[in-house]
Amino acid sequence: MACGSGCCGKRTSAPPEQINSHPASPQDDRNSCGGAGDNDDDDDDDDYEKEEEEKPTPAEEDKCCVPEPKSAAAECQSGCCSAPKPPPPEDTPVPGCCEAKSAPCCDESCLDRLALRECEKSGPPTTTHSSTAPNCSRGKDGKPCVDHANKTRLTYAERLEALGCICRALVAIGQESCCLPLRRSPTKTSRRRSGDIQSYPRRSAGSCCGTDERPVNRVNESNSVEILSTAMQPADLEKAIVGSEKEHVILSISGMTCTGCETKLARALSAHPVVKNVKTSLVLSRAEFDVTEFGSAVDVMKHLERTTEFKCERVVNRGSNLDLIPPGRDIVAFINQPWPDGVTEVRAAGNKTVNVSFDAKIIGARDLVTGGWANGPIDLAPPRPDPTLEAGSKHVRHVGYMTFLSVCLTIPVLVMAWAPLPERPIEYSSASLALASVAQFLIAGPFYLKALKSFVFSRIIEMDLLIVLSTSAAYIFSVVSFGYLVFGQALSTGEFFETSTLLVTLIMVGRWVSALARQKAVESISVRSLQTSTALILNDATETEIDARLLQYGDVFKVLPDSRIPTDGTVISGSSEVNESMITGEAKLVEKYAKSRVIAGSINGSGVLLVRLTRLPGDNTISTTARMVDEAKLSKPKIQDLADRVASYFVPVVVALTIVTFVIWIAVGVAVRRQAGSEATIQAITYAIAVLIVSCPCAIGLAVPMVVVIATGVAAERGVIFKSAESIEVAYKTAHVVLDKTGTITQGKLSVAREWYAENDQNTTKSLLLGLIGGTKHPVSVAVATHLKAQGVSPSPVSDPKALTGKGVEGAAKGSGVFLRAGNSRWLKLDSDLEVQSMLSQGHTVFCFTIAGSVAAVFGLQDTIRPDAAPTVKTLLERGISVHIISGDDDGAVRSVAAQLNIAETNLRSRCTPLEKQVYVQTLLAGTTSRPEQTVRGRKNKPVIVMFCGDGTNDAPALAQATIGVHVNQEGGGTDVANNAADVVLLRPDLRRILTIVDLSAKSVRRIVFNFAWSFVYNVLAILLAAGAFVRARIPPEFAGLGELVSVLPVIAAAALLRWSKI
Repeated sequence: MACGSGCCGKRTSAPPEQINSHPASPQDDRNSCGGAGDNDDDDDDDDYEKEEEEKPTPAEEDKCCVPEPKSAAAECQSGCCSAPKPPPPEDTPVPGCCEAKSAPCCDESCLDRLALRECEKSGPPTTTHSSTAPNCSRGKDGKPCVDHANKTRLTYAERLEALGCICRALVAIGQESCCLPLRRSPTKTSRRRSGDIQSYPRRSAGSCCGTDERPVNRVNESNSVEILSTAMQPADLEKAIVGSEKEHVILSISGMTCTGCETKLARALSAHPVVKNVKTSLVLSRAEFDVTEFGSAVDVMKHLERTTEFKCERVVNRGSNLDLIPPGRDIVAFINQPWPDGVTEVRAAGNKTVNVSFDAKIIGARDLVTGGWANGPIDLAPPRPDPTLEAGSKHVRHVGYMTFLSVCLTIPVLVMAWAPLPERPIEYSSASLALASVAQFLIAGPFYLKALKSFVFSRIIEMDLLIVLSTSAAYIFSVVSFGYLVFGQALSTGEFFETSTLLVTLIMVGRWVSALARQKAVESISVRSLQTSTALILNDATETEIDARLLQYGDVFKVLPDSRIPTDGTVISGSSEVNESMITGEAKLVEKYAKSRVIAGSINGSGVLLVRLTRLPGDNTISTTARMVDEAKLSKPKIQDLADRVASYFVPVVVALTIVTFVIWIAVGVAVRRQAGSEATIQAITYAIAVLIVSCPCAIGLAVPMVVVIATGVAAERGVIFKSAESIEVAYKTAHVVLDKTGTITQGKLSVAREWYAENDQNTTKSLLLGLIGGTKHPVSVAVATHLKAQGVSPSPVSDPKALTGKGVEGAAKGSGVFLRAGNSRWLKLDSDLEVQSMLSQGHTVFCFTIAGSVAAVFGLQDTIRPDAAPTVKTLLERGISVHIISGDDDGAVRSVAAQLNIAETNLRSRCTPLEKQVYVQTLLAGTTSRPEQTVRGRKNKPVIVMFCGDGTNDAPALAQATIGVHVNQEGGGTDVANNAADVVLLRPDLRRILTIVDLSAKSVRRIVFNFAWSFVYNVLAILLAAGAFVRARIPPEFAGLGELVSVLPVIAAAALLRWSKI
């Protein structure tokens, strides 16, 4: 009987046995990974450990966790506890809850209890800007929120994995054990609806593991997987974990214009003591960071606005949330009223709206809006644009308005300066002074504050300083000249208010056009734009069109012909062909019928579909893919460090060149041209102003991130999700591609090709086998079980079937108690069996079944190679990229697949465990050249780039070890993007996307190189022309403001052209 308290976690395999020395097949065994026993077909999904288990009912008795001294074998009869681990050091105090328990005494349920404690400690927000985790339910229904669950895992997961116990660490720092329920203060209260009764989680009688909670929603673990060789390093239990709790914050930033702004933003955030893990993006106008428990996001936002002049707004794009319009527009009263059950946070989202976060499993969106509040139905606010694009759109609009105003102020000044008007110098100069002053202080005024705050708070000399110096010099000189004119001593040069105003206007025009082009380029590859705004739901045989945000669990919606599917679901009626190319990159129409899965954003064909919702719009394929793409856009490749270093020195160098230019032209004017000192100075000022303003570091700063943003969007359109920019930077240099076999090269749909039974009663054998393996999810077991069910076999009851990783399944027949085993031939010591050898020689995957130690049945299974595998491998080989196959399958099956793909036998490895796959990748990484043919004498050897492509959980160590880990998503064509150790995710199992990765990387790097080259050439030529190096050819100061436009547009265009590249 399983543990009723949930303390024991998943069932784990028995301790590994000795490696079988018997040969696995008649073929040469030299390509085996060591015969470690990982035979069963799926090299990724070899893990029998992931099989479905029946969940215990609350009434079941907790047998395994009663703290009574027992032997390790007898302590848990149900097999639900994890395998024993070495006991803790004797000098470590053992809490009372862990005494007489075999290690590990803690599991993931302990992490959930710790997270629940944090939720229960978090009171409801009492202010508009609450520091409480945005989706925290404050422990309602015994479920921890996602934020606190993530924080708890970040803090304790490594210690739990290494030692199997976190009680000691908690006790050492004065906290309660994780195996005990939280003692609540009798005075602790929380805001709730009148009449609600506070409920406490039940503690199982005699259980060491605390409360008997409702099933909690498991949160995603870390995207990276520790290398197995280091995962078991001991953790330091003496270190108190204080201040490690973090709140993840995403801000939309308005006001960034160049790479200096991004540097200033990053430094301002990093300077705050409670901010960690800062990520910024100029192109996305976005910042992400973690705030420790000692600070709040509101304080950080105030600090940011005070020190940078940027405007920021917090973005909530996870979980379920709605924007509502409070009755009477009274936001404070709406926030402070009792919240409906399921609402986790209410915060202001503007002057007229509030954002409500809620648990969609407790209360649906429509139920929340129509009847969840005491005031009756609430109006739904208009949909907000994509949060990743909203700040950029606001910035473009603001700069556009200011540019238009600047143009209106400049045109009259130009007319009075250049048009043939009657001589009225005082009047014209007075009007020009007034207009120029408005332009200088209203339009260019923000540059002064930004430049000053950048220098004072961030110690950065940025582009705004160049604008301030140049425009101020022209304006101040014109004011002084106007003063001389008023007093009747006009200077020979006169005033040039037109220079200062035209300079400001052209700078604004350049910034507006650059921001607009950048925004349009980002919008063109926005994944969230695929989300449709409405849905047609069926309710009591009536059809109602609703806002897609109001969809909730249990809904059935209708998809009309040629319309976009609003969210992920399962077809319950109808048939049609669906175009999923915009999500998965698959150009062919996909046929859909009853029980087929459909993807949000795909376009229906000519049929009508009735679909049952499976994922809400906020958590469907579009949202999941968009979040992963955003993470890649925020990451920075190593080459970005070079661009940042160059940009950081750019402005000081330009200021130095300006001073040199000024001094040289004074000397030339006085010594060579015999000009008066004042005239030479005025001439030198014009050259200095031109040098200051014509130089532009923005092109250097945008050279890399602009390409990364467009490349990740283009890849997403083709069904490839880059999770980091580094993969884009290095993929084109790939030297080795290592492919998993089952599910990657093959379709992963096994079928029984041969079967053999002993002379015993076949019906009994089949029934016992089906009872043993019928509940497993391993591909081999599923294939055999499907085969038996098709023959009409009924399963016999089997007691406590246990999955053993890399081996098979074992159990006992109920009633007779006969011991049953089913799995690979080496584990069952049947390698020498003639029938087994016959099937192995034919390239089959062999699955054996024994009853009481005697072989009862042998099955030979085969798989089909994907149609895209052969052309992909051929193209890779033609490009000089070495292709490898590594598998946990039998040697004959691996050789058979390799022969069909023309892969050399030296590049094959069979019967590999997950650790052996990782070691094989390490061996390839130990090479010395990027590609075999690229070795050049006299050059240092470059690191080897290894790409590993797999589809299963057991591939995680190899995915993490490889330079580029590619995960092939198998669930319904991309509806469940796995959170794994990979750097790249393929939304569909299509090996051609490997070529897409390599080609896109090559084209992206070429554009980055072009952008750097263009930035260098432009700035050198522009500065030389502005400084008068060519004497007769120069850039007048009033037109130098066009420099940003000329320098940035080619960079944006080069990146945007990726959309139309043949990839």
